[in-house]
Amino acid sequence: MASLRPGPTEAISVSSGSSSTPQYTPVSDRSENDASPNPNRPAAGSLRVQTAFSSDGESFTDDGFDEGYDSYEDVQPLSSSRISIPKYTKEEEDGIIKQFDRKLVPFLALLYLLSFLDRSNIGNAKIAGLADDLHLSSSQYEWLLTAFYITYILFEWMTLMYKLVPPHIYIALCVCGWGLVASLQSLATSFGALVFLRAALGITEAAFGPGVPFYLSLFYKREELAFRNGLFISAAPLASSFASSLAWIIVRVSDNGPIAPWRTLFLVEGFPSIVVAVFAWMLIPDTPGSASFLNPRQRAIAQLRMDELKPNHKPHQQQSPQRKSFNWKEVKKTLTDPKSYITAFMFFACNVAFSSMPVFLPTIIQDMGYTSLTSQALSAPPYLLSFLTVLLTSHLSDRTRTRSPYLIFHALLSATAYLAIALAGYFHSHLPPAIHVAIRYLAVYPATSGFFSAITLIITWTMDNRPANEGKGASVALLNIDTKVMVRP
Repeated sequence: MASLRPGPTEAISVSSGSSSTPQYTPVSDRSENDASPNPNRPAAGSLRVQTAFSSDGESFTDDGFDEGYDSYEDVQPLSSSRISIPKYTKEEEDGIIKQFDRKLVPFLALLYLLSFLDRSNIGNAKIAGLADDLHLSSSQYEWLLTAFYITYILFEWMTLMYKLVPPHIYIALCVCGWGLVASLQSLATSFGALVFLRAALGITEAAFGPGVPFYLSLFYKREELAFRNGLFISAAPLASSFASSLAWIIVRVSDNGPIAPWRTLFLVEGFPSIVVAVFAWMLIPDTPGSASFLNPRQRAIAQLRMDELKPNHKPHQQQSPQRKSFNWKEVKKTLTDPKSYITAFMFFACNVAFSSMPVFLPTIIQDMGYTSLTSQALSAPPYLLSFLTVLLTSHLSDRTRTRSPYLIFHALLSATAYLAIALAGYFHSHLPPAIHVAIRYLAVYPATSGFFSAITLIITWTMDNRPANEGKGASVALLNIDTKVMVRP
């Protein structure tokens, strides 16, 4: 019996008729020998959507290809007048992209905001009484930071799990994991317990964050990817800004309460991730062709437009919906390519600032002579500017289809700002106190804006240069492993 609901990978064909109304044409699942004896009765099988576009003024060749819309890759014409793939317009494609922009990317950005919040709130907790209550020395506090990155390094390979495990299951487990660990930090009573929890937090966050740019590359073409990576990564400065503001409120409200402010901070910022994990399981699609918020035709088009970019894509063949085996050759090719290590070094240079600034900025501002509450408040504005800068830079990069000029500009901007901070500190005895503090604080704005934008472009550039999914995943893992090995906050 014919199925009346097209699947996400159903074939959609184009006829040369004058009507633009979709027509469902049964396609036989049986061989010619088993065909129905009645030639006027359609054979049982799956339904194909047949859509004609001649009424809207678009022109077609005899082979069924639309001359009015240029796809990203050149397609060889077929001799048949009907093709068994979805034919779509630019308006349809744009509509699908907007759906992903509204329902997928913001949710992933929310998850990254929560992860970055739980990762970096150790800096806010320190000046909220953590170091005093647990009697932590300066070296012990540094080990709390280092413990996170040790496990983060060791479990970077889990980026490849996005290819092996359905993403909706994998991401939901990661989110629930770090939410639980982050909340348990509020119960720590010793340095040893807190070190263990920080190490566990590194495992859960290494499994999620580094692989999201690869996951997004399954849904967006290379000329669309930078802005979406920007939307995702901009959650980091937004989280830092939000964390400072939230920390200020929590410390102020719970200062005289029964629970220490730093314990309340860990609990309030950690528990929401556990709740959001449930929604991650239900909302995150595994592939473009399985997005529940798209209709059947949109799912077929969303999958096809990404399949067209694959080197071995054959337009005249329907793509198999089954999961393909993991290609270890692409991983080996990535690991033996010198360009992978050059990009990793660039990422390392930017990540020195990216990793250390959020956890040290409240302390740096406090050392300028401000109180704990004022330091929490002054930590927020630089990250708010970074959030806006990342979005603007990534949008311009996609619009102009270039990465390097923006990358060079922001890297130099950040380096110059850090140099100004260092020189102001070195010559502090020769500067009036007000000028010294103003230079150091104001230079934080271009410093944070620069390295957050550079990080976004480097990750996107890496995705652009790897056609295979396994190569993309290995490249992102290599970026983060090399960086975390060389960077110790």
